[in-house]
Amino acid sequence: MDASGPPPTAGSTPGRSPASGTPPTPPPLPRGAWLLRGVTAAGLLLSADVHLFLYVQGYRDIEVVGPLFLLNAVAGFALGLLVLVWRHWLPLLGAVGFSVATLGAFYLSTTVGFFAVEETLGGVQQVTAAVSEWVALVGALLALVVERRRSSGRSRKGA
Repeated sequence: MDASGPPPTAGSTPGRSPASGTPPTPPPLPRGAWLLRGVTAAGLLLSADVHLFLYVQGYRDIEVVGPLFLLNAVAGFALGLLVLVWRHWLPLLGAVGFSVATLGAFYLSTTVGFFAVEETLGGVQQVTAAVSEWVALVGALLALVVERRRSSGRSRKGA
């Protein structure tokens, strides 16, 4: 036996695990998918950072919005890491949901108010958060498309 691993067993195919019960290793993601995942994670992590900063700077004292800012910070950090380490579509879908919910709450707070909080569209923290959430949303949607296109192309080749 050489260092490259055991020889293929009868009935095994490339990309699938032999009958030994070990899980198959997924094929590597293309460079573009990793770039989009990195952009998505950066947007999520920056949004989380802004919300944590604002929470510490006084938003924690606001009745409903304070805990939501803390939840947003924790969720943004967790999703940002998951997008990078878990090669699955679920973290990307979570990033889309996170971005839509956060942007929705922000735009509600700038128009009609959100739990008695009325925000402005200006300000460094507001603009940074909004831009980072748009970056996360667009990055996640594009990553989903690129990865879906790649997996459907691979399944067509195998058919």
